[in-house]
Amino acid sequence: MCGPGDDGFEGETADLEAGIWVRGVDYLSGWRDAREATAELGEALRLVGLEAAGVRLRVASGADGSGVVRLELSAASAREVAMLARVTAARLGRAG
Repeated sequence: MCGPGDDGFEGETADLEAGIWVRGVDYLSGWRDAREATAELGEALRLVGLEAAGVRLRVASGADGSGVVRLELSAASAREVAMLARVTAARLGRAG
């Protein structure tokens, strides 16, 4: 997740999206923030035992310079994440 050679989820990728870059927008700061958030999310997913083969996290910057984290899941991993979210919601009293 944090770099080449690390064990874990399918690599972190930097998205350099096609588009117009605006002078004065700090895209790098947003990208760094997204990279930190990606590491946090990857660690949390590892802690709950999510199968790494079904997960891909990607780092990018939005058009406004904000950080963006893209989460790509296999169907099986998506079901597992949904179950984990439902369990967490029930524990927090937010099930509905």
